[in-house]
Amino acid sequence: MPDIKRTVQEEPVQEAVLTQPPMKKKSNLGSKIGAIIVIIIVILVGLFLISKYTSWNVLKVNKNVSTTDWQAVFLSNGQVYFGKIDSQSNDTIVLSDIYYLQVSSPIQPVEADQGQQNLSLVKLGNELHGPSDEMKINRDHVLFTEKLKADSKVVDAIVRYLETGE
Repeated sequence: MPDIKRTVQEEPVQEAVLTQPPMKKKSNLGSKIGAIIVIIIVILVGLFLISKYTSWNVLKVNKNVSTTDWQAVFLSNGQVYFGKIDSQSNDTIVLSDIYYLQVSSPIQPVEADQGQQNLSLVKLGNELHGPSDEMKINRDHVLFTEKLKADSKVVDAIVRYLETGE
């Protein structure tokens, strides 16, 4: 059999050129958001500092509370403390010169006095655990505060205690 040679004419092979779609410009969205967050933080810190060190009360902290008048602080657990509010913030009230009411019943009540309870005003600090005369009260537990009148029975009892030491 005759050899048949085929001649294959080689054609140049074109290389496939992979083209990428045109790149989109990177948006500066990430850096814009970061800048906005930084600006907000700077504004909040500025408002806090202005509120803390000036009379402009942005954070609604009652700065006009009297530190010389006697106050009653009513707590959510039913306890009432009497004293002077040294300072207060959105989180705490700092109370000093603290007194509270103690309820006691007679051991053997007389029939006429049956059901009678005695109230006495107690100075904080004389308890067994010996607390200091300052209390930081969580604001979440404060129902309200009241300024006591100078002629109230509680203020009268406090003044008598301060004069006699008893």
